[in-house]
Amino acid sequence: MLKICSLFALSLTLSFAAVSAGAQTVSGVVRVIDGDTFDLGGTRIRLHGIDALEASQTCETDGGQAWACGDWTTREVRDRYQGAEARCEALDRDRYDRIVARCHVGGVDVGQALVQEGLAFAYRKYSMDYDLEEKAAFVAGRGIHGFKTVSPARYRVTRRSGSEPARPEGSCQIKGNISAKGTKIYHMPGQNFYSRTRISTRKGERWFCSEAEARGAGWRRARR
Repeated sequence: MLKICSLFALSLTLSFAAVSAGAQTVSGVVRVIDGDTFDLGGTRIRLHGIDALEASQTCETDGGQAWACGDWTTREVRDRYQGAEARCEALDRDRYDRIVARCHVGGVDVGQALVQEGLAFAYRKYSMDYDLEEKAAFVAGRGIHGFKTVSPARYRVTRRSGSEPARPEGSCQIKGNISAKGTKIYHMPGQNFYSRTRISTRKGERWFCSEAEARGAGWRRARR
């Protein structure tokens, strides 16, 4: 009887060890959520050590022309990794209960590659792993480093405050508003309610640089 109990206990110990070890890695097909967030088989993964532009962020060229670089970043990451097989080493969990992980596709560190290509910033608040990669990308003017923008962290602070971000003259002027019923409507300069419309990024409202961009994001033009 003692021998049977000992074997049972050993079996349980080995089972728990296998689960624990397995919990350290997550593998699966990538679905890109944004520039630094993936889903792998229903598991939400936040890439370790990087911070990508928010989808609603804009950048400005040296000539003062604004463009939707946040959306562009997400599309670039999606083009590279959507549908790829990834293996992610879980390192932590963030405050949104996402797994923070270092992910590899084809043996390549995804976070490192994105920072090298100028598609993400090194997230030095949490890790210095990709510090040199970002500096090299900045010097070379790769990706978003070839334009004027603010860091994603700074942008999020502004968005959480609920204040309407200041827009320099000549930049994105189309106001993407969300009604009380959840309808997404954009207002052009000169329309009846343009001046009264305030943008709350906390609610998901945003600015657009062109009507095509607004329509592509699911907004419709205000009737007046």
